Amino acid sequence: MSQAIRMAMWSSPRSISTAMMRAWGNRRDTAVVDEPFYAYYLKASGKEHPGADEVIATGEIDWRKVVAQLTGPLPSEKRIFFQKHMTHHLLPEIDRRWLSGMTNCFLIRDPREVIASYVKKREDPVLEDLGFVQQTEIFDFVRTRANSIPPVVDAKDVLENPERMLRLLCEAAGVEFSKSMLSWPLGLRETDGIWAKYWYGEVARSTSFQPYRPGRAEVPAHLREIHQRCRECYERLYEYRLH
Repeated sequence: MSQAIRMAMWSSPRSISTAMMRAWGNRRDTAVVDEPFYAYYLKASGKEHPGADEVIATGEIDWRKVVAQLTGPLPSEKRIFFQKHMTHHLLPEIDRRWLSGMTNCFLIRDPREVIASYVKKREDPVLEDLGFVQQTEIFDFVRTRANSIPPVVDAKDVLENPERMLRLLCEAAGVEFSKSMLSWPLGLRETDGIWAKYWYGEVARSTSFQPYRPGRAEVPAHLREIHQRCRECYERLYEYRLH
Protein backbone atom coordinates (compact mmCIF):
# COMPACT_ATOMS: atom_id res chain seq x y z
CA MET A 1 0.00 0.00 0.00
CA SER A 2 3.05 2.30 0.15
CA GLN A 3 3.53 2.52 -3.62
CA ALA A 4 2.75 5.91 -5.16
CA ILE A 5 -0.44 5.98 -7.21
CA ARG A 6 -1.19 8.53 -9.91
CA MET A 7 -4.93 8.29 -10.46
CA ALA A 8 -6.27 9.92 -13.62
CA MET A 9 -10.07 10.20 -13.66
CA TRP A 10 -11.51 10.93 -17.11
CA SER A 11 -14.99 12.40 -17.37
CA SER A 12 -17.19 14.55 -19.55
CA PRO A 13 -18.17 17.97 -18.18
CA ARG A 14 -21.02 18.27 -15.66
CA SER A 15 -20.51 14.71 -14.39
CA ILE A 16 -19.98 15.22 -10.60
CA SER A 17 -16.24 15.26 -11.30
CA THR A 18 -15.65 18.19 -8.93
CA ALA A 19 -17.52 16.42 -6.12
CA MET A 20 -15.33 13.38 -6.83
CA MET A 21 -12.26 15.62 -6.58
CA ARG A 22 -13.59 16.85 -3.22
CA ALA A 23 -13.89 13.26 -2.00
CA TRP A 24 -10.30 12.40 -2.92
CA GLY A 25 -8.98 15.78 -1.82
CA ASN A 26 -10.36 15.20 1.67
CA ARG A 27 -8.03 12.23 2.17
CA ARG A 28 -4.86 13.00 4.13
CA ASP A 29 -2.73 10.85 1.81
CA THR A 30 -3.93 12.43 -1.45
CA ALA A 31 -2.98 15.49 -3.51
CA VAL A 32 -5.37 16.62 -6.24
CA VAL A 33 -5.04 18.62 -9.44
CA ASP A 34 -7.96 20.24 -11.24
CA GLU A 35 -8.19 19.94 -15.04
CA PRO A 36 -4.49 20.52 -15.73
CA PHE A 37 -4.91 20.60 -19.54
CA TYR A 38 -7.65 23.26 -19.45
CA ALA A 39 -5.44 26.28 -20.25
CA TYR A 40 -3.75 24.42 -23.10
CA TYR A 41 -7.12 23.28 -24.43
CA LEU A 42 -8.55 26.82 -24.44
CA LYS A 43 -5.44 28.30 -26.06
CA ALA A 44 -5.21 25.61 -28.75
CA SER A 45 -8.92 25.36 -29.56
CA GLY A 46 -9.93 29.01 -29.26
CA LYS A 47 -13.12 27.95 -27.48
CA GLU A 48 -15.04 30.73 -25.77
CA HIS A 49 -15.55 29.59 -22.18
CA PRO A 50 -16.36 31.75 -19.15
CA GLY A 51 -13.12 33.32 -17.95
CA ALA A 52 -11.09 31.79 -20.79
CA ASP A 53 -8.54 34.63 -20.97
CA GLU A 54 -7.90 34.37 -17.24
CA VAL A 55 -7.50 30.59 -17.40
CA ILE A 56 -4.99 30.88 -20.27
CA ALA A 57 -3.07 33.69 -18.55
CA THR A 58 -2.64 31.80 -15.29
CA GLY A 59 -2.42 28.18 -16.51
CA GLU A 60 0.18 26.04 -18.27
CA ILE A 61 -0.25 26.22 -22.05
CA ASP A 62 2.51 23.75 -22.97
CA TRP A 63 1.01 20.25 -22.83
CA ARG A 64 4.45 18.67 -22.50
CA LYS A 65 5.03 20.57 -19.25
CA VAL A 66 1.60 19.46 -18.02
CA VAL A 67 2.50 15.83 -18.71
CA ALA A 68 5.82 16.31 -16.90
CA GLN A 69 3.93 17.61 -13.86
CA LEU A 70 1.46 14.73 -13.90
CA THR A 71 4.12 12.04 -14.22
CA GLY A 72 6.75 13.63 -11.96
CA PRO A 73 7.19 13.50 -8.18
CA LEU A 74 3.97 13.45 -6.20
CA PRO A 75 3.04 16.85 -4.71
CA SER A 76 3.39 17.53 -0.97
CA GLU A 77 4.96 14.12 -0.26
CA LYS A 78 1.56 12.46 -0.64
CA ARG A 79 1.08 8.82 -1.62
CA ILE A 80 -1.82 9.34 -4.06
CA PHE A 81 -2.06 11.95 -6.81
CA PHE A 82 -5.68 12.31 -7.96
CA GLN A 83 -5.94 14.03 -11.34
CA LYS A 84 -9.33 15.35 -12.44
CA HIS A 85 -9.40 15.41 -16.25
CA MET A 86 -11.98 16.45 -18.82
CA THR A 87 -11.78 14.04 -21.73
CA HIS A 88 -12.22 16.77 -24.36
CA HIS A 89 -9.16 18.61 -23.01
CA LEU A 90 -6.91 15.79 -24.23
CA LEU A 91 -6.65 17.11 -27.78
CA PRO A 92 -5.48 14.71 -30.54
CA GLU A 93 -1.97 16.18 -30.77
CA ILE A 94 -1.19 15.34 -27.12
CA ASP A 95 0.96 12.21 -26.89
CA ARG A 96 -1.00 9.49 -25.09
CA ARG A 97 1.92 7.32 -24.02
CA TRP A 98 2.11 8.87 -20.54
CA LEU A 99 -1.29 7.33 -19.76
CA SER A 100 0.43 3.96 -19.34
CA GLY A 101 1.95 5.23 -16.10
CA MET A 102 -1.41 6.24 -14.65
CA THR A 103 -4.11 4.35 -12.78
CA ASN A 104 -6.81 5.43 -15.23
CA CYS A 105 -10.49 5.40 -14.31
CA PHE A 106 -13.60 6.74 -15.99
CA LEU A 107 -16.54 8.69 -14.58
CA ILE A 108 -19.61 8.53 -16.81
CA ARG A 109 -23.02 10.20 -16.65
CA ASP A 110 -26.24 9.90 -18.65
CA PRO A 111 -25.75 12.33 -21.57
CA ARG A 112 -29.26 13.73 -21.21
CA GLU A 113 -28.32 14.95 -17.73
CA VAL A 114 -24.93 16.20 -18.91
CA ILE A 115 -26.50 18.23 -21.73
CA ALA A 116 -29.23 19.65 -19.46
CA SER A 117 -26.55 20.91 -17.07
CA TYR A 118 -24.08 22.07 -19.72
CA VAL A 119 -26.51 24.27 -21.67
CA LYS A 120 -27.05 26.39 -18.55
CA LYS A 121 -23.47 27.60 -19.04
CA ARG A 122 -23.02 27.34 -22.83
CA GLU A 123 -26.18 27.08 -24.93
CA ASP A 124 -24.85 25.62 -28.18
CA PRO A 125 -22.33 22.84 -27.54
CA VAL A 126 -21.01 20.76 -30.41
CA LEU A 127 -20.33 17.05 -30.07
CA GLU A 128 -16.65 17.58 -29.17
CA ASP A 129 -17.56 19.91 -26.27
CA LEU A 130 -19.33 17.14 -24.39
CA GLY A 131 -16.42 14.72 -24.27
CA PHE A 132 -18.24 11.42 -24.82
CA VAL A 133 -16.48 10.50 -28.07
CA GLN A 134 -13.10 11.37 -26.53
CA GLN A 135 -13.94 9.37 -23.41
CA THR A 136 -14.51 6.27 -25.51
CA GLU A 137 -11.28 6.87 -27.41
CA ILE A 138 -9.24 7.24 -24.20
CA PHE A 139 -10.94 4.19 -22.70
CA ASP A 140 -10.06 2.10 -25.75
CA PHE A 141 -6.45 3.33 -25.71
CA VAL A 142 -6.01 2.54 -22.01
CA ARG A 143 -7.76 -0.81 -22.28
CA THR A 144 -5.59 -1.88 -25.21
CA ARG A 145 -2.33 -0.76 -23.60
CA ALA A 146 -3.12 -2.35 -20.23
CA ASN A 147 -4.80 -5.42 -21.73
CA SER A 148 -7.46 -5.05 -19.02
CA ILE A 149 -10.65 -3.10 -18.43
CA PRO A 150 -10.08 0.10 -16.44
CA PRO A 151 -12.54 1.01 -13.66
CA VAL A 152 -15.72 2.80 -14.75
CA VAL A 153 -18.17 4.44 -12.33
CA ASP A 154 -21.52 5.97 -13.19
CA ALA A 155 -22.47 9.28 -11.57
CA LYS A 156 -25.97 8.06 -10.73
CA ASP A 157 -24.60 5.00 -8.92
CA VAL A 158 -22.24 7.22 -6.91
CA LEU A 159 -25.01 9.60 -5.86
CA GLU A 160 -27.34 6.75 -4.92
CA ASN A 161 -24.74 4.97 -2.78
CA PRO A 162 -21.52 6.99 -2.37
CA GLU A 163 -19.82 4.71 0.14
CA ARG A 164 -20.40 1.52 -1.82
CA MET A 165 -19.23 3.02 -5.11
CA LEU A 166 -16.17 4.69 -3.60
CA ARG A 167 -15.24 1.41 -1.91
CA LEU A 168 -15.51 -0.38 -5.25
CA LEU A 169 -13.46 2.31 -7.00
CA CYS A 170 -10.77 2.26 -4.31
CA GLU A 171 -10.58 -1.52 -4.48
CA ALA A 172 -10.26 -1.44 -8.28
CA ALA A 173 -7.52 1.18 -8.03
CA GLY A 174 -5.60 -0.66 -5.32
CA VAL A 175 -6.28 1.99 -2.68
CA GLU A 176 -7.64 1.55 0.84
CA PHE A 177 -11.04 3.23 1.24
CA SER A 178 -11.30 6.10 3.74
CA LYS A 179 -14.55 7.39 5.25
CA SER A 180 -13.08 10.89 4.92
CA MET A 181 -14.12 10.68 1.24
CA LEU A 182 -17.81 10.85 2.14
CA SER A 183 -17.88 14.50 3.29
CA TRP A 184 -15.82 17.67 3.05
CA PRO A 185 -15.79 21.28 4.30
CA LEU A 186 -18.04 23.88 2.68
CA GLY A 187 -16.70 26.27 0.06
CA LEU A 188 -14.02 26.50 -2.62
CA ARG A 189 -10.43 25.20 -2.32
CA GLU A 190 -6.96 26.44 -3.18
CA THR A 191 -6.72 23.35 -5.38
CA ASP A 192 -9.76 24.42 -7.44
CA GLY A 193 -9.05 25.87 -10.85
CA ILE A 194 -9.37 29.62 -11.29
CA TRP A 195 -12.55 28.85 -13.25
CA ALA A 196 -14.30 27.59 -10.10
CA LYS A 197 -16.23 30.85 -9.70
CA TYR A 198 -17.93 30.20 -13.05
CA TRP A 199 -18.58 26.45 -12.82
CA TYR A 200 -18.47 25.24 -9.20
CA GLY A 201 -21.34 27.11 -7.53
CA GLU A 202 -23.28 23.99 -6.60
CA VAL A 203 -20.38 21.95 -5.29
CA ALA A 204 -19.10 24.95 -3.30
CA ARG A 205 -22.37 24.86 -1.37
CA SER A 206 -22.09 21.13 -0.69
CA THR A 207 -20.46 19.13 2.09
CA SER A 208 -21.12 15.67 0.60
CA PHE A 209 -22.44 13.93 -2.49
CA GLN A 210 -26.01 15.09 -3.01
CA PRO A 211 -28.83 12.51 -3.30
CA TYR A 212 -29.61 11.56 -6.88
CA ARG A 213 -32.54 13.47 -8.37
CA PRO A 214 -33.76 12.39 -11.80
CA GLY A 215 -33.57 15.29 -14.23
CA ARG A 216 -36.75 16.22 -16.06
CA ALA A 217 -35.20 18.48 -18.68
CA GLU A 218 -35.64 17.40 -22.28
CA VAL A 219 -32.79 17.52 -24.76
CA PRO A 220 -33.23 20.63 -26.95
CA ALA A 221 -34.34 19.77 -30.48
CA HIS A 222 -31.16 21.11 -32.08
CA LEU A 223 -29.04 18.83 -29.86
CA ARG A 224 -30.94 15.56 -30.34
CA GLU A 225 -28.57 14.18 -32.96
CA ILE A 226 -25.58 15.02 -30.76
CA HIS A 227 -27.35 13.43 -27.80
CA GLN A 228 -27.83 10.19 -29.70
CA ARG A 229 -24.13 10.00 -30.58
CA CYS A 230 -23.21 10.71 -26.95
CA ARG A 231 -25.60 8.01 -25.77
CA GLU A 232 -23.94 5.41 -28.00
CA CYS A 233 -20.58 6.22 -26.38
CA TYR A 234 -22.07 6.28 -22.88
CA GLU A 235 -23.73 2.90 -23.26
CA ARG A 236 -20.47 1.34 -24.45
CA LEU A 237 -18.75 2.27 -21.20
CA TYR A 238 -21.85 1.69 -19.05
CA GLU A 239 -21.68 -2.05 -19.58
CA TYR A 240 -18.29 -2.08 -17.81
CA ARG A 241 -19.29 0.05 -14.82
CA LEU A 242 -18.60 -1.05 -11.26
CA HIS A 243 -21.84 -1.91 -9.43
